[in-house]
Parts: sequence; C-alpha cells; structure tokens
Amino acid sequence: MSHVRVLLADDHPFYREGVRAMLASEDHGIRLVAEAATGEEAVALAAREAPDVVLMDLTMPGIGGLEATRRIVTRQPATAVLVLTMHDDASVFLALRAGARGYLLKHAGVEELTRAIVSVAKGEAIFSPAAARRLTEHFVRVPGRTHAPDAFPDLTGRERQVLALLASDLGTVDIARRLGLTEKTVYNYVATVLAKLRVRDREEAAARAREAGLGELP
Repeated sequence: MSHVRVLLADDHPFYREGVRAMLASEDHGIRLVAEAATGEEAVALAAREAPDVVLMDLTMPGIGGLEATRRIVTRQPATAVLVLTMHDDASVFLALRAGARGYLLKHAGVEELTRAIVSVAKGEAIFSPAAARRLTEHFVRVPGRTHAPDAFPDLTGRERQVLALLASDLGTVDIARRLGLTEKTVYNYVATVLAKLRVRDREEAAARAREAGLGELP
C-alpha cells in the first residue's frame, strides 16, 4: 500500500519538528515529503511535490494560509488541505470557504492527527470536536438571530460592537457616529480587534464576523 504523501506548512520550526517526529514515530502509512514556512513556499512546494495532503497553518508570513489554501485547491484539486491551527474560532468557516477539507487544533495527538490525514486523503471531511460543534451551531441557527454570543470570547462588549459594525460594511466615520465615539477611538478599537483576531485587515475581520453570525445592523 502506498504512503499518504504530506506537505507541512507552518512558520514555527519547533512545531514542524514536533509534527515530523510524530509522523516518524512509527509507520502510520504517512510520509512527510516537504516543509514550508510561508504561504508562498507552500504553494510552490505543493505544485512541485503534488502531495496527497497539505497540513496548513493559517497565520503564516506572506500570503498566509487561507490564500495559500485557495491557490493550492484551485490548481491541484486532488490535493486535500487539512488546517492545523491554535485558534478555536470562526476561522473554520474561512478555511472551508478557501477549500480546506479538514480543521484540527494543534494540540491534537498523534492518533488524531494521523487519522485525520488518512481521512482527508480519502476524500472525507474531518473536524476537531470544537470546530464540528461550531459548524453545527451555525447551521441550526434560529432564523432572525443577529448575533452569536459565544463567538470571539476574547473581545470586550464594545469591541464586539465595533466588529459587528465592520461586518455590516460601515466605515470609521459611521461607526463613530453610531456608537457616539471619536474617530480616533474607533481606530484604536479596530486595531485591538484585528490584533485579538490575528487578522491582517478589516476585510478579513469582517468576513470572520459574518461567518460567526455578526453583521446585521441593529
């Protein structure tokens, strides 16, 4: 039986070393063929190695894991992307929209990880329990519900308000007017929200918020 060929994309060398050691600990029917530290490297190596599975971190330098996922699955539909991330948040929706076939948290053990790799290589979808629960809650959302109370627990109430208005496509001036704040204060809140969500810009923050159920104007 041929091995499942895997490309590991993560910018943290210690994490790559840990995954490499886990996959080499015994014969799981999995072979690590290449490692990438940026989104661009992941795309280039995926094109060169044609792996069965790419283990993809979302927060890498350069184009990042989401854009790398989009490019890989667009150019190589036979390659499955399995996201490995530290964040149990609405990024699962962004990963799926980018074309990922699975979503696991980085603390997954060797058995869970190898089972997920083999599953997505076979064409199955695989999710961590937390991600599966979030997906279920999203699809059974009560009609008319305008917010997700459990989304983005690290944000304060005011930060969630700002994020919801960003998701409703309001600009800084309109957000300041609606919340009775100065534009400078809104800029500060937006910067804090972007940092807490670990996203690059307002557009990505707004997309994650909409996926979590935020964004309808009150």
